[in-house]
Amino acid sequence: MLALVADRFFDGERFKDRAMILVDRGRVVAVDASASGAPEGAEVLDFGDATIMPGLVDAHIHLAFDAGPDPLGRLPGVDDERLLDEMQSAARQALQAGVTTVRDLGDRGFLGVRVKEMTSAEPLLGADVVPAGPPLTTPRGHCWSLGGVVEEADIRVAVREHARRGVAVIKVMVTGGEMTPGTDTRSCQFSLLALRAAADEAHRQGLPITGHAHGVAGIVAALEAGFDGIEHASFAEPDGPRADPAVLERLAASGIMVSVIAGVRPGTVMPPEIARIIDKIQRVRRQMVEAGVRVIPGPDGGIGPHKPHDVLPQSVIMLSEVMPNRDILAAATSRAAQACALESSKGRLAPGFDADVLIAAGDLERDVAGVSNPLAVFHQGRQAR
Repeated sequence: MLALVADRFFDGERFKDRAMILVDRGRVVAVDASASGAPEGAEVLDFGDATIMPGLVDAHIHLAFDAGPDPLGRLPGVDDERLLDEMQSAARQALQAGVTTVRDLGDRGFLGVRVKEMTSAEPLLGADVVPAGPPLTTPRGHCWSLGGVVEEADIRVAVREHARRGVAVIKVMVTGGEMTPGTDTRSCQFSLLALRAAADEAHRQGLPITGHAHGVAGIVAALEAGFDGIEHASFAEPDGPRADPAVLERLAASGIMVSVIAGVRPGTVMPPEIARIIDKIQRVRRQMVEAGVRVIPGPDGGIGPHKPHDVLPQSVIMLSEVMPNRDILAAATSRAAQACALESSKGRLAPGFDADVLIAAGDLERDVAGVSNPLAVFHQGRQAR
């Protein structure tokens, strides 16, 4: 048995003073709020002036992208075995940063399912993976080269095939994206009828479904189709993002999870097209939070040099500018776990949950910056850092 002690404790929902977490066989077996004393024979690690919290949950990452200048363009020259090694290394990079679970929202050849199997069998290899497989898209649609192209008439068949291949979530490219020339971020790629069919079939298969949607048309379509989540929801317009209050109200009322891109690797240059409108982007995020939208961080790790696979802590720090520290930490742990359909095992420190633990220096209730340089990381009870 392992006893983890620190002066402060965040259980995934709220802060408490000094506490002790007891871990046995990879799970949390008890939380002693008084930290009165470890059981006889337990190994005790006391981190003092630090905060114990659940491991972070990254709700939007791409393990198959190399965080280089052209992550999609390089893939045709990379064979599956090499790409599998790169994806496992990316999962380990995330784990080293305290990200113990990642939702991989777009791979090639269902390699994310294989990485999931690898890290489940050996927790120190990398973060747990919630794989989506190749995202469903239209012919020549956003990220078509990953292999998820489907005609609308066949979308139920494609969802069933993804379920058969072992995915844990269905990802649909509702709108176009900046990484794929010829697609439009503000226009829907699928009809509402096809999106509803995809959502219905995903739910028949017992899977959540989330949709990449930038423009208002795509956001509304995902809502009306019955999706469980929306990725980005950036409210893209030609002159920069501009939130629609009526749509914000609908998002809040629906309870849908909205994963927003935030966070940049320190020392890197933000793409100029993003830097030009970053203030507008932050304003839209703030409006989402104020409207009551269920926002979670989904930094899109892997899409460029400014977005490495361990960027989630920087996302937490950036979003702390628009929401209270407790709320952003909950969004990056318990709420993100819920988006990944893992709310009964991940994102909280409570008896019966996986012992995925991040130890951060200082008092995160006052300053969340400590998440960017963890003192220690435990994955399924084993010390990964």
